Amino acid sequence: MQQLTNKRILLGITGGIAAYKSAELVRSLKKAGADVRVVMTSGAMEFITPLTLQALSGNPVHHALLDPEAEAGMGHIELAKWADLLLIAPASANFIARLSQGLGDDLLTTVCLATEAPMALAPAMNQAMWKDGTTQQNIERLQNVKGKSLHIFGPDAGEQACGDVGPGRMLDPDLIAAHCADLFESGLLAGINLVVTAGPTREALDPVRYISNHSSGKMGYAIAEAAREAGARVTLITGPVNISAPERVNVECVSSAREMLESSLEQLPQCQIFIAAAAVADYRPLNIANQKIKKSGDTIELKMVKNPDVVATIAQHEQRPFTVGFAAETQDVEDYARGKLEKKNLDMIVANDVSRTDIGFNSDENAATAIWPEGQQAFAAMSKTTLARQLIDLIAQRYQQYTDLSRTNED
Repeated sequence: MQQLTNKRILLGITGGIAAYKSAELVRSLKKAGADVRVVMTSGAMEFITPLTLQALSGNPVHHALLDPEAEAGMGHIELAKWADLLLIAPASANFIARLSQGLGDDLLTTVCLATEAPMALAPAMNQAMWKDGTTQQNIERLQNVKGKSLHIFGPDAGEQACGDVGPGRMLDPDLIAAHCADLFESGLLAGINLVVTAGPTREALDPVRYISNHSSGKMGYAIAEAAREAGARVTLITGPVNISAPERVNVECVSSAREMLESSLEQLPQCQIFIAAAAVADYRPLNIANQKIKKSGDTIELKMVKNPDVVATIAQHEQRPFTVGFAAETQDVEDYARGKLEKKNLDMIVANDVSRTDIGFNSDENAATAIWPEGQQAFAAMSKTTLARQLIDLIAQRYQQYTDLSRTNED
């Protein structure tokens, strides 16, 4: 069920004995990588407590239509926009009837009316109620609503809590989670743990001054977003930038090269692909003044020492992931990049010419050449967002070949 990685599932719970299964459903969705939020009806809270579902989901549980803590009190609109999928499980006969009539008299029904996300219902009711013609008409009416993508999961048949036997049981939570996963396309990097470094580093001279570079972080941030779109679990290790981080990405903020290396090494145990798009300072001042350096002459001398090479350290580590470097060059771009590829033990390197004024640092566009031991691929000038997606496609292909080769060697 890797398709659920990073997906936002809004789980609606209605009143019925099957509500107790919703706790296990939350666990199944979370285990598959989804971010889960819960909306409960007043009837649902008679069967299971919001505190239980909050503990399992890791998010506050919503039940009030007018939420004073929500932006402008419009909690139903915020939740409706947040969801990638609205799942109602269990969906009682009463709820299905109200929804089929277009009612919006509680939080859950208003979210259903407001959302543009696909909806899925997992019915749960007595077998006679399920077979009743009115319930079947309500289901048919919902399936025919224009502009709504509605899916019905179940119900299952078997012995019910009341002692009856027949159709009406809510599906097993793991099966519902699997049906949810089937609604999403499997991305090229579904389920992969991927780390991206981005932006510049700052090497302090004194408490108010530092040495840095012109990197805006735009390329690294675009790669992080493209990787997330491809289904990866993304950690973005970023130097100081002035852009907003992509949604659904774990962000680690650092300043210096040594901090970036430390954060990168912490990610290694669970990292499968490492993409070093940051512009890391090669050197740092040998000594950092404790107080602001005062102007005292026409010249000043700084003694610099070499910083650790972040991507080379990762690529040469005993737990090395598939490692991609970036080479920002001003001359002989491909030659320098291929030399770095071999020297640093990289699986791929992406080279670009930062001497050009139309691409690269601070620009919204970039052009690059991806190089690996057996070949290379050039990318003409395009938006960094588009380039990031194409690079992620290529990296996913190379990673698959890398893992296939690793398995062959192990065999």
